[in-house]
Amino acid sequence: MKAGIVGLPNVGKSTLFNCLSNAKAQSANFPFCTIEPNIGVVNVPDPRLEKLEELVNPERVQPATVEIVDIAGLVKGASKGEGLGNQFLANIRETDAILHVLRCFDNDNIVHVDGNVNPIRDKETIDMELQLKDLETVDKKLDKVKRAAKTGNKDAQKEEAVLLKIKAGLEAGVSVRALEFSEEDDIEFVKPSQFITDKPVMYVCNVDEGSAVSGNAYVELVRETVKDENAEVLVLAVGTEADINELDDYEERQMFLADIGLEEAGAAKLIRSAYKLLNQQTYFTAGVKEVRAWTIDIGATAPQAAGVIHTDFEKGFIRAEVIGYEDFASYGSEAKVKEAGKMRVEGKNYIVKDGDVMHFLFNV
Repeated sequence: MKAGIVGLPNVGKSTLFNCLSNAKAQSANFPFCTIEPNIGVVNVPDPRLEKLEELVNPERVQPATVEIVDIAGLVKGASKGEGLGNQFLANIRETDAILHVLRCFDNDNIVHVDGNVNPIRDKETIDMELQLKDLETVDKKLDKVKRAAKTGNKDAQKEEAVLLKIKAGLEAGVSVRALEFSEEDDIEFVKPSQFITDKPVMYVCNVDEGSAVSGNAYVELVRETVKDENAEVLVLAVGTEADINELDDYEERQMFLADIGLEEAGAAKLIRSAYKLLNQQTYFTAGVKEVRAWTIDIGATAPQAAGVIHTDFEKGFIRAEVIGYEDFASYGSEAKVKEAGKMRVEGKNYIVKDGDVMHFLFNV
């Protein structure tokens, strides 16, 4: 699962990406690997994993990861190919969620592509380009579907109605994610089309250091504008984060954060938020060989969770032994949890909870 960083040029996207690539503000190791020049895999910071490591003292620890893509700045006309627009839009289409960076700081030394700072205008510019690209997709699909609908094909007629609703919305400047569909129509017709504006979005307001804790007037404008989008707004002083990452000493970094009123680096919050935005959650396996965080979709069943380890675990699933994270942390070991009668045995229909510590029994 990938989250793509988008925005206009010079809003702080690449600085943010580089912060994530060098997020030394964490106490735990925070490795990052670059798959391509603009794609990185970052560990999801999770204090629960650190606690399990402390209790179990394993040979190795494996955190959950999230893939972040730095997509070059979009410009007006991108949907028509301006500024390598087609390539950028193709990159966005391949991601599962969007981290939309908005410039919310004044600095005469950093040129704004449109002449002055206005995050709402910037947001609308990006939204319009993505909506125009989706409109192109809708029109192509409608050409095919209408022909089938005319022959009396019931499914085609249903799809045509959904596509016409999407087309009307996009033409009115409404993104697909803001339109309402029945669950059936969403699964059958909307999701398979992979509309760019249907992807979940989080707005990252890039502010100056003085606004890192509580934001500023620009941030309030963004919050007001997106209040009906059901989207998270994250305030981040990207330049300050870059300065913090230049410090090699952990204690110095913590002092720097404390000086500006932050408990932890914004990069950590961003990664955790991106993980949730991708509809992901974590369960753990904890043994002396390895303590590991496994990534599953929210709502996954126990057999599906087992399948993340190995497909044979899912095929031959018998049952799962489950300890809630809080119980494990409270009692301090698997043995003590068992003694207290807090370990549960769950079957195929169990919906895994975030933080469950699990052991699977299977037979192939």
